[in-house]
Amino acid sequence: MMRHLILGILFCFTLYPTLAQETDTLNFDSFMSWVRIDHPIAAQAEIAIRMGQMEVRQARGGFDPMLFGNLDKKDYKESNYYDKREAGMTIPTWAGVELTGTFEQNSGQYLNPENNVPSNGLFAAGASVNLGQGLILDERRAALRQAQIYQQSTESQRIQLLNQLYVQATDVYWRWALAYSNQEVLKEGVNLAKARFEAVKGSYRQGDLAAIDTVEAFSQLLNREYRYQSAQNSYFTVTQELNNFLWDQEGNPMVLQAGIVPQKLSDEQINDLEETELREIVGNHPDLKIADYELAGLDVERRLKSQQIIPVVKLKYNFLTEDLGDFSQSQFYENNYKWGISVYTPLLWRKSRGALGLTKAKIDFKQNSRELKELQLRTKLESELNTLSNLKVQINTFEKNVQSLEALLLGEVRRFDIGESSLFLVNAREVTVFDSKLTLNELVSKSKIAFAKARYAAGLGFD
Repeated sequence: MMRHLILGILFCFTLYPTLAQETDTLNFDSFMSWVRIDHPIAAQAEIAIRMGQMEVRQARGGFDPMLFGNLDKKDYKESNYYDKREAGMTIPTWAGVELTGTFEQNSGQYLNPENNVPSNGLFAAGASVNLGQGLILDERRAALRQAQIYQQSTESQRIQLLNQLYVQATDVYWRWALAYSNQEVLKEGVNLAKARFEAVKGSYRQGDLAAIDTVEAFSQLLNREYRYQSAQNSYFTVTQELNNFLWDQEGNPMVLQAGIVPQKLSDEQINDLEETELREIVGNHPDLKIADYELAGLDVERRLKSQQIIPVVKLKYNFLTEDLGDFSQSQFYENNYKWGISVYTPLLWRKSRGALGLTKAKIDFKQNSRELKELQLRTKLESELNTLSNLKVQINTFEKNVQSLEALLLGEVRRFDIGESSLFLVNAREVTVFDSKLTLNELVSKSKIAFAKARYAAGLGFD
């Protein structure tokens, strides 16, 4: 009779899941959406875009019109030596031409003759242009172009940060789901061992079983309780890791409430990856695009350094008039002007040639690094795809193994029922089933993480 009672307990816990208390589930999609919106790294990714915008804005400041003024006056022993006043504005342009407009009014007993101007002052309007060095590219235009390149690179930096967040969040979620699933499997084993131990004690009291059978049942209970306690600790530890990814809309860290559990590992099937498509996508990996932008910035620097080998030839020309209205009349074409030209050049160009050579070396170094990085990314992608493929095969194999082990357990229970087996053998079969379920859980968890890592290796992240 007692044998049939133990058999009934075996069937109850083996074929039907344990009834669990009602809990709330945080599924994977909701968790990832939460992380994508509220995590500080996601906010940092958006800040990177702002930084690029501000870099361009700062560089555009090099083309802002500039007002200037100067007052230089000297009085000595009641004599007005000189009183020189000048005000004007310069306007840099993208073409490299600098427009200027000035007003000059000077007086004094000892004024330098070249500073003599009409009593009402003199207006000048003209431009200065570099005919040699700086004609094609100067530092002002190079700075703006490099800032624009940096702004474009910030989008790749944003994607890079989000992709890293994606794979980290995916890893911790499925490890959390694994820890919870393992805890539930081991909890089921503890409940089964408790019920069996009580049944064996009752059978011993009635004289149906020997005392050694109670020791066997109690030993199994203690062993399973120990493993369950270890699983509880692992679940707690991973839950704390998961809390690092939970933030509210105000940027405050949050703690997962008790009773909230992950979705089951089997609830979401792994989609098939288009391997051919991923191999094409990896060529546009954010890391490679960032390297391309760095090369583009270095190329601007190379062009600027090339310009600095050319002699400086700067031409200035200004029309002069006492009245601004004259610029719209025929007097505009009279010979009232001032102009000048500046020419200078080093004799050996060692500084400029060294700077150009250094920039070219930087480009070669970065190009080699970029090619190596692409090879590493493609190799990493192939490795992750192979890992994912192997895990799928292993899961399929182990699912069949679990089914076979459950069939063996059922057969051992039937043999026990007719007196051809022992409680020790039943326990051994049962432990094997639980261990195989834990292994299958680990394989499923690893496969979901491998799926994310394969996408990350190709440069993909949040959808």
